[in-house]
Amino acid sequence: MKMADLMTTRVVTVGFDDTLETVREIFEQSSFHHLLVVEDRKLQGIVSDRDLLRALSPFIDSVVETKRDLGTLSKRVHQIMSRKPLTLKADAEVADAIQLFLENSISCIPIVNDESIPVGIVSWRDILRFFSVQSTTE
Repeated sequence: MKMADLMTTRVVTVGFDDTLETVREIFEQSSFHHLLVVEDRKLQGIVSDRDLLRALSPFIDSVVETKRDLGTLSKRVHQIMSRKPLTLKADAEVADAIQLFLENSISCIPIVNDESIPVGIVSWRDILRFFSVQSTTE
C-alpha cells in the first residue's frame, strides 16, 4: 500500500507570520491536529495542536486572563513550529511511514512532491485505521 492510498489530501497550511490566534481558530473549527507551514508553496515546518497548547497561556478565556495572557495569541507560527519535518513521497510504502514513526517522536508525516510542495499528510492514526480495516477484511 502506498502513501497516496492512505494520505489525507485536504491539507491546511499556514505561513510563518500567521498568528497563534489564527492557528487556534483553525484547530477549533476543524478536526485537524497538524497544520503545515509553507512559504512559496514549499513545506517549511509543522505546527501541532500540542505545540499551540504549550505556547499559549493556560489562562486565556478564563476569569483571571490578563493582557499578558492574551499577548501569547500574537506570537507567530515561526516561533513555535517544528522545522525541517520528515517527509515522504506519495509513492512511499506503508512500511516506510511505520519506520519513520517508530524511529522518531512524530505523529504525522507530510507527503510532498518532488518540489517539496505538500500533497497530503499521514498520521499514525491513518496507519492504525488501515491495519484495522485490513484485519476486519481477512
